[in-house]
Amino acid sequence: MSDSTSPKNPVYSHTDTNQVNKTNEEWKKLLPENVYQIAREKGTERPFTSPFETSKEVGTYYCAVCGNALFKSDTKFESGCGWPSFYEPISKNSVIYIPDSSYGMQRTEVECGRCHSHLGHVFDDGPPPTHLRYCINGVVLSFEKAKAAEDNYYKSHKDSAQ
Repeated sequence: MSDSTSPKNPVYSHTDTNQVNKTNEEWKKLLPENVYQIAREKGTERPFTSPFETSKEVGTYYCAVCGNALFKSDTKFESGCGWPSFYEPISKNSVIYIPDSSYGMQRTEVECGRCHSHLGHVFDDGPPPTHLRYCINGVVLSFEKAKAAEDNYYKSHKDSAQ
């Protein structure tokens, strides 16, 4: 997982769905520099540098800034573009879409639906069933294996039942 999951970042949560509204100055104090640069300054990591790009682990990808669930691993595919690619977000509220005409291109930016951090872009050249390719910067993703998520779920429910 990303360093942004540390206790230094009190908004990181896999269960809280409340919107997170912080200034970039506040985010700069909470996030590692590489996460801040991409998430808040709309940067892009170098292609083929994310370990998530070729990962085949089963689980859930979360926003490394706030912990919002973004993509299930079964929607991930090998696009060859150099960044982790998915054909569908986990829910309609997981991401938001922003027109992006930077660098003389017409694209659609993808932001986290909870904290509005820049994740990447979506293109219409993906596989069925959506034919979309969410091209996401790996540095703004955190990942939890399916088994770890299941263990955490049962542990938290066992603790709350006592």
